[in-house]
Amino acid sequence: MSKELEEGCALQIDFNKVGKIAANCPDVIPVAVQHADTDEVILVAYTNKLAFEESIKQRTLVLWSTSRNELWEKGKTSGETFELVEARVNCEQNSLLYKVRPKRGNICHTKNSNGEPRNCYYRRVNLDALELENLDP
Repeated sequence: MSKELEEGCALQIDFNKVGKIAANCPDVIPVAVQHADTDEVILVAYTNKLAFEESIKQRTLVLWSTSRNELWEKGKTSGETFELVEARVNCEQNSLLYKVRPKRGNICHTKNSNGEPRNCYYRRVNLDALELENLDP
C-alpha cells in the first residue's frame, strides 16, 4: 500500500472496492468489527461461510482476505489477535457485526509514530476542506 494513501491528507476513497471484491470473491459479506469494551468501530472487513464457521469455532476474529483470497486469522502473524465476544447479523442477513476484545494492541496494520498499531479509523474527514486529519499520528 502507498504511504501517501495510508498516511497522507488527500481524500482518495476507493468507490470501486466492492465491485472488485464481488468479481474475485463472490461469496463474501461485509463484517463491521467493533471493540466490545469501547463500542468503537475498529475495522470493516469481509467473511465467507468458512471464515464465519472458524470464528465461531475458535471464538477469535477470523476473516476472509479479499486481496489474498484466503482465510485470514486477524493478528496471527503480528500477535494482535482478537477474542470474538459476540456476533450479530443484520435484518437481511447479508452483513455481520462482530464485537471483539483485543488480546493485545489494536487492529490496523499501520502504526503510529510510537510504532504501535492503530485502529483502522484513525483519520477524520475535514468536512469543510475535504482533507484527512490524522487522529493518531
